[in-house]
Amino acid sequence: MDEPAIRVRALRKAYGDNVAVAAIDLDVAYGEVFALLGPNGAGKTTTVEILEGYRRRDAGEVTVLGVDPAVANGKRGTTSDAVAKRWRERVGIVLQGTGEFDELTVGEVVRHFARFYPAADDPGAVIERVGLAEKVRARTHTLSGGQKRRLDVALGIIGRPDLLFLDEPTTGFDPEARREFWALIRDLQAGGTTIVLTTHYLEEAEALADRVGVIARGQLIAVDTPRSLGRRDSALATVSWRTPEGSWERTQSATPTAVVTDLAARYSGEVPGLTVTRPTLEDVYLEMIGGAA
Repeated sequence: MDEPAIRVRALRKAYGDNVAVAAIDLDVAYGEVFALLGPNGAGKTTTVEILEGYRRRDAGEVTVLGVDPAVANGKRGTTSDAVAKRWRERVGIVLQGTGEFDELTVGEVVRHFARFYPAADDPGAVIERVGLAEKVRARTHTLSGGQKRRLDVALGIIGRPDLLFLDEPTTGFDPEARREFWALIRDLQAGGTTIVLTTHYLEEAEALADRVGVIARGQLIAVDTPRSLGRRDSALATVSWRTPEGSWERTQSATPTAVVTDLAARYSGEVPGLTVTRPTLEDVYLEMIGGAA
């Protein structure tokens, strides 16, 4: 499509003298998984809530699926009820906590939410996809924290959204459950869903996102692919090895293969304790937010 799924220009939001979001520009393409990274208080939650239509902006232009979310949710200007309703049907949101339904079962909650959408997915299939098939008759107050998070995700995708917002979706997941969830996200993207993800798990952003944006002190300081963020793909590699005396040596090089070749000749083949590393996404991210602070 010619227009992006999300288009933001000069977005600004302040709370008194505290500027939470300062002149952010951003495009997210249809079918993209975009991860927004940033420390607590950086402005990412405010930004996402404006995109979702939950929070008013002070200035700037925002369109989400071709509609101003503030208009669609009645916070700015006017729009027809039909346009607003259709927009809300096309957007799925997984908040950090959807709500409590203590006396209802998993199946009852998902079936209830399915009634809100004209073309909802099959509740049983959705429950299966998020890994709660064995809990379909369990009351929600008996679920573990990770299982409640899976229920949140089920409610976010039951309407077959064109755009899905995921706010810290795998909080409380064990490593196996987290990777199962990653497979679900890849499946949703393969089906054409655009996904905006906020997460504190840097490996999650690297595994899932086509691009990542780093926000700090209310400013979007970088947007790039996980591989290229902060030029990490071209950063110097660190080659480390253990000497015959037992000490460790390391050197940084733009041509680590040549260094390893020289070491292999020096040690007659096998280099003790050899490692070759480049900056991780976490290394680059921490450097960025540290510099912004």
